[in-house]
Amino acid sequence: MPMPMKKRNTWLLAALTAALAVSGGGYAVLAQPAADGKKEQRSDGLPPGTAPVTRTDLSSGTRVEGTLGYAKERKLNAGGPGVLTWVAAAGSAVERDGKLYEIDGKPVRLMYGATPMYRELKEGDKGDDVKQLKRNLQALGHGTGLDPDDATFTAGTTTAVKRWQKAHKVKETGEVAKADVAFASGPQRVRKNDAAVGDEPGPGKPVITLTGTERSVRFQLEVAKAGTLKVGDKVSVALPVGGTATGKIESVDTAADPDGGGAGGSGGGGGGGGGDKKPKVEVSIAFDDPSKVQGPDQSPVYVSLTGEVRKGVLSVPVNALLALNGGGFGVQVVENGTVREVGVELGMFGQGRVEVKGGSLKEGMNVGVPKL
Repeated sequence: MPMPMKKRNTWLLAALTAALAVSGGGYAVLAQPAADGKKEQRSDGLPPGTAPVTRTDLSSGTRVEGTLGYAKERKLNAGGPGVLTWVAAAGSAVERDGKLYEIDGKPVRLMYGATPMYRELKEGDKGDDVKQLKRNLQALGHGTGLDPDDATFTAGTTTAVKRWQKAHKVKETGEVAKADVAFASGPQRVRKNDAAVGDEPGPGKPVITLTGTERSVRFQLEVAKAGTLKVGDKVSVALPVGGTATGKIESVDTAADPDGGGAGGSGGGGGGGGGDKKPKVEVSIAFDDPSKVQGPDQSPVYVSLTGEVRKGVLSVPVNALLALNGGGFGVQVVENGTVREVGVELGMFGQGRVEVKGGSLKEGMNVGVPKL
């Protein structure tokens, strides 16, 4: 039977109403009215287009703008007074025993460990810093025979330090000065130089900003929305060079930025917003396979947050919904050249589709949609 003109015009209203119901997030796609209403009509009374009812997984995801960078950013302060005579270039990678910078011509070398270098290390000292020094000496081939789990600076440790110093052609004291090494969690990438050659940074003043070498993403999200996120939640990131990469939420800050600023981009809709000053928290993303992630440092990216997932539900495109005269929503089922209305109960919205529940709806049926 021909479709009344009044019913044709309800597509836009239904889709708009449905989108407003989930305005907090999601991917609802609104049907757009035709430039000329006559183009939406067919002489046989059928809808302008059709789409299948499918059984699929839906998620109430949101899309936010973030920044592609590197993990675990921190500033490295000078370990002692003097003039900066050399510093590793921005963008360069430094591995164990590599030079980070030089003060008065003396290099500061990278060692791996969680405890910072806060004192001179010498025979008789004890602590986690001693333990991680011994592990580094072993990894470099200078500490054969050392017990990596012993936190005491032994005579054997002194010998290992002297071997390390000899390899670098410096005075073999057997002691490690506070300004000789800097500990970090692993290989480091120099994000930027905070001081220039010729500067006198002095103790406690930053020399370079370091990050890990693995790619990561940071973004900011309004406090109310961030409350639904959990560490370990899956995400998908649209990369600046094309393609996507999967990952997980690594951390959600517990303290909010009251000005809604920061390096993480804008939350909620992926657009900038100079006037948006709502408090936000920073969220960090770790990639499942960081080695495959490409793109310039500090590039903007889009992060798709999964949210709640409904598995194996019947769904139709959002723009297939009709606002029924008697209230509620329905779809037009197209079968064998005829059209009939079927009332539906709406469930989750996601990825431009909506979960629909109705006794006579089945997977594979075709429903009417406006032709865009």
